[in-house]
Parts: sequence; structure tokens; C-alpha cells
Amino acid sequence: MKLKEYPYIIVGSGFLGSVLAERIATVLKQPVLVIEKRNHIGGNCYSETDPETGIESHKYGTHIFHTSNKKVWDYISQFTAFNGYRHQVLASHKEKIYQLPINLETVNSFFNVNLRPYEVDDFLASKRKTTGTVPRNFEEKAIALLGEELYEAFIKGYTLKQWQMDPAELPEAIFSRLPFRKNYDENYFYDTWQGIPIDGYHSIFKKLLSHSNITTMLDTDYFAIKDELNPDGTLIYSGPIDRFFNYKYGKLTWRTLRFEKEVIPVEDYQGNAVINFPELTVPYTRIHEPRHLHPERNYSNKKTIIFKEYSLADTGDNPYYPIPSKTNKALYKLYKDEADRLQNVFISGRLGDYKYYDMHQTIDRALEIFETSILPGFHLTNN
Repeated sequence: MKLKEYPYIIVGSGFLGSVLAERIATVLKQPVLVIEKRNHIGGNCYSETDPETGIESHKYGTHIFHTSNKKVWDYISQFTAFNGYRHQVLASHKEKIYQLPINLETVNSFFNVNLRPYEVDDFLASKRKTTGTVPRNFEEKAIALLGEELYEAFIKGYTLKQWQMDPAELPEAIFSRLPFRKNYDENYFYDTWQGIPIDGYHSIFKKLLSHSNITTMLDTDYFAIKDELNPDGTLIYSGPIDRFFNYKYGKLTWRTLRFEKEVIPVEDYQGNAVINFPELTVPYTRIHEPRHLHPERNYSNKKTIIFKEYSLADTGDNPYYPIPSKTNKALYKLYKDEADRLQNVFISGRLGDYKYYDMHQTIDRALEIFETSILPGFHLTNN
């Protein structure tokens, strides 16, 4: 088909774009054109096999699939099986390893005490400086829950490196993503279903985009070819919303990540998939060791790979995380209001909605768009 003949155009092949492409191709039986600027499908969830060690790694940082949404789980399970991996995060502080999320083991080890769960609240209350005011930002929320010592050791430095912002300038809602346990539970997530795709994330996207009605163009900039596309087609755009409108109101700000890969001649380097480094004296935020994500695989090579993760400012060229400052929220609203006035254009996903979605939330959003907008619109047009 010629580009102008495609009735559905999708920009981006991450979960939002790939799920919508699959639904349109399978349910509506319509041709879909997927445009991807990178040289691979899958967006930031892409995984690949390291040629030297044979270890499956996540190119853009460790991705753990987790959800309690049965609809999402039933949908994605059509395209992959998941292993039994349960995510555990550790933190290195003053050359000693602690449990994250902060739990009873962390508290006891850090303060050299032997508390029981029912004693934690009173103990931490003695460590807090009570102001009696409702927390207004990330820092106040963290200190109100954990006290200053745990905050300084495990949260403040990591947050400064991750966001390059004073934690007092971040909204308290960001802290709500960090669990806290008063028992010895080491699981990072409580969701009903968790794991890593048995065959890697890349295999999911290959299956999602394998329908004969789907055409995928890699290494292609949507903005370079948009004049060649069907002007009456339905457009689904999962890139940065400010870029879509050519930054007419100004640029949103983002954080991005850079990874330094090392092949190390040992079978196991750190004993865990992810270890955080919250101290400011360490330039990176985390070390990932992907061999631990697939305990069901017998990696025989006496080598391992690690990725040191650095957080950087981004101008929109390689965005990862939206920065929910007051300025950005106001700017996003201008773009969102304009997007809502467009016909047959859907702007969504983490970059389009300027929102920190996890993978299951992105899939849920894609299914919602299809069921509440794409499908009714198709029936209306074809009746």
C-alpha cells in the first residue's frame, strides 16, 4: 500500500502503539502503519541478547512486568509466558547493603536495633521532627514517614541524582511510588501477577506487530514524512506532546538515562538484578545485572554484564521521565487542551500524556482508547 492509503497511522512501537496496532489489525481487520524512529520495535521496553555473554538484557533499564489488572494480564498473556521472577531492590550505603523498599530489616540494620513490627511506628516517631503540618512536597512527605536519618541515607541523594532537583520542589505524589514496610517483606511489588517475559520483551512486540495488516517502518521520523500520510486517517501518536505541536507554547522538561555497559569475567557480580547507590559521591544511580532477571535460564558463560545508570537532563530528544513541576503541569495543560480539539488524533502514552506510566498502565490505556474511541468511531463510520 502507498503511505496515503493507510487508514490508521501509529507513531511509536512501544506498548501503547503496538497494542493499538494489534487491536486495529485483528478486531477491525484494517491496515495499520506503525512508524518508529529507532532501529527496533518495543520502545523503552526493548530487550536483546548480549552477543558476548548470551544474557538477555533490557536496553533502557530493568523492566519488571507487574499488574493486578486481570484485563491487562489476560490480554498480554496471549503474547508471552512469564517467569516467576519477583523484584527485590538493594541499596548500598557507606559500603553496606540494605533492603529496599525500606523495611524492618533496613531499619534494624541501619540503627543497629532489633525492633518488632509493632514497635516501628513509635521508634520512627522518635526520629522525626514533628511540625504538625500536612506534607507539601516530596521531602516533607519522606521525612514525615521515615524521619531525617533514613531520608538522608536512602532517599535524598538518590532523588537529587535522579531528578537534578531539590526534593522540596518535587510533588509529594512522587514519594507515594516508594513503598515502606514494617515487616521483613522484601518484594518490591504486591501485584497479583509479576515476572519477566520468558522469551524477552522483544518477542512480545514481534508477536503484537506480526499481523499481516500491520506494516512497520523503522528508522523513520514521523515529522519527516507526515505530509506523505493520509490526511483523513486516524492518527495515534505516542511521542512527546510538545513536539507534536512544534513547541508552540514552549518545551516540557524531561529526565533521560544513560547506561554504561561492562562485561565482567565473573559469573555473578553483585548478586541481585538492581542495586541503588543513593550517595552523592557515587555518580550513577543504580547498577543493573540482568542475568538475575531470568533465574530459569542456565547462563553457562563465566562472564556477566552490568549496566551503570546515570540520570541526565533531556530536551526531548530521548525523554524517559516527565518532571511534574508546576510550570510543566501548566504547559502540558495548554497542549492537552489543544490536543482534545483535534479530530481523529489520539495523543497518549507516557510521553503523550506527560505521565509516569508503568507498562501495565500503558497497556490499559491503549485498550481503553481502542474500546472507547477507536472501535465506536469505526462502527459509526461503517454503518
